Amino acid sequence: MKKLALNIKYWAKSTALILGLSAAVSCDGFLEEDVVARIGNDYLNTPKGMNDGINAAYSSMRLWYGTERGNNFTIFGTDIFTNGADGSWKFMNTYTNQFDSQNGHVRELWDGLYAGINTCNAVIDRSVNLTGISQSLIDQRVAEAKFIRAHHYFLLVQLFGGVDLQLSETIVPTKVVTRSSVAQIYAAIIADLEAAIPKLEAKAKSTDYGRATKAAAEHLLGRVYVTKATSEAGEASDYAKAEPLLQSVINNYGFKLIPDFGNVFAFGNEINDEVIWSTQYTYDPLNTGGGNNSHVFFLMEYDVQPGMQRDTENGRPFKRYKSTDYTLNTIFADRTNDSRYKNTYVDFFKSNKPGTYNTSFDKSKATVTFAAGDTTIWLPGYNMPASERAKYPYQVLTPELYTERLFPSLKKHLDPGRADRTQFAGGRDYIAMRLADTYLLLAEAQFRQGKIDLATANINKVRRRAAFPGKEAEMEITPSELTFEFITEERARELIGEQTRWLDLKRWGILVERVKMYNPQGAPNIQAFHNLRPIPQNQIDRAEGEASGFPQNPGY
Repeated sequence: MKKLALNIKYWAKSTALILGLSAAVSCDGFLEEDVVARIGNDYLNTPKGMNDGINAAYSSMRLWYGTERGNNFTIFGTDIFTNGADGSWKFMNTYTNQFDSQNGHVRELWDGLYAGINTCNAVIDRSVNLTGISQSLIDQRVAEAKFIRAHHYFLLVQLFGGVDLQLSETIVPTKVVTRSSVAQIYAAIIADLEAAIPKLEAKAKSTDYGRATKAAAEHLLGRVYVTKATSEAGEASDYAKAEPLLQSVINNYGFKLIPDFGNVFAFGNEINDEVIWSTQYTYDPLNTGGGNNSHVFFLMEYDVQPGMQRDTENGRPFKRYKSTDYTLNTIFADRTNDSRYKNTYVDFFKSNKPGTYNTSFDKSKATVTFAAGDTTIWLPGYNMPASERAKYPYQVLTPELYTERLFPSLKKHLDPGRADRTQFAGGRDYIAMRLADTYLLLAEAQFRQGKIDLATANINKVRRRAAFPGKEAEMEITPSELTFEFITEERARELIGEQTRWLDLKRWGILVERVKMYNPQGAPNIQAFHNLRPIPQNQIDRAEGEASGFPQNPGY
């Protein structure tokens, strides 16, 4: 069941030029893309046009979730990840002057999000003239458009500060743009989500899986308030407003924490009881855009090691993101009670290229011999003398041997369903909102209000689930142990690699100090102005008055 789809392009503000590349929800529950040419402007005024318009707006989520740009914006330049050996975007981790207004990621994200916003604006504005469709369905689609618009402005305000606020469709190109205040942007985001929540489906999973639901909007609005609270627009009531929204997500829709943390991101389990909302992909190369690419970025160079070659199960190792020592030694210090280190990192490899080889990194033995399926590499996670490593018939990769090429690989995003070992466009859904994050955000909002007992109870729900079987009691903390530092570390343990960390550090106001403390590559150059990203130069150039009409963020 393929459906026609649209996209509306952004230029300065944006235009209503319909290019026809976007997404639609299929009967299989994923987003499909069709190329549709020569669609008239009146098409959006029809019931089918509105439906295809909102599906087009959903496709703009793929600019962020699971892409290199979305990961670089949120993984690089933090306390828990630094750069691996390869890639041309390391300056986003090291904060050198290469990270400037000509940055391609900044330009692509800005233009793409505004294209999505104007598509939402068109759906909303034109909905009042629709006939031949029920009002309840119109209301739901408009609510979805407001959810997407709020989502995009929330990203923009966190990354760039005050931006151009457009809440109606731009029909013709214009250079008249202004930077609204952070407070104005947040007010618009909140208004959109408050209007959307009553009209969205009040169930855990939409009838058309992938559409925004009431629960997804409540989760997003709760996060908006928690984030706004520490922004220049913050108000004393923000945490109190976040609390019932997040509690509603937990109480009212039947979401559950999956008993085994290792199954949350298990391949083939992308639709599960913990997922509140995800951005959808497919293995059909015609219908998935650029695909979910997260599977390549967190992997070490296993494929040139003795007994190994690249395969789909172990992934295509781009060697982009390497966990910091702080992550491995502090965040995941407890590996006796807490299963999350074991379930987050790959700790062994099995031979898919049998034979006898000279050793590469582990010189405690001269050669190694493998049959198919034999262990070739073991990562114990702690150092051991060469004499102990020599006892094993395979290479042992200990922390003292870690390099920018050899390090523990994150396995949350592995995608063995790809057609072949070189395929870059992965097909797994990207889980953008899940219940564990809701619990942690709720605990944070309660902690900030001094409700320490309630906050501790919610933290413990996440921690008990993360325990090895029989270790649940050992994982619980007492109210006296709940500190702000503990919250920052618990979010890292639970959400590592899920495009949250840079945004968390920024909203907590500790981005610079944490990078200086824990990210040696980023420490020398990061400054206070890096709490905002540069406005893309092409946006400034196309604005009336250029830099005077649309000023650049300080420092760029």
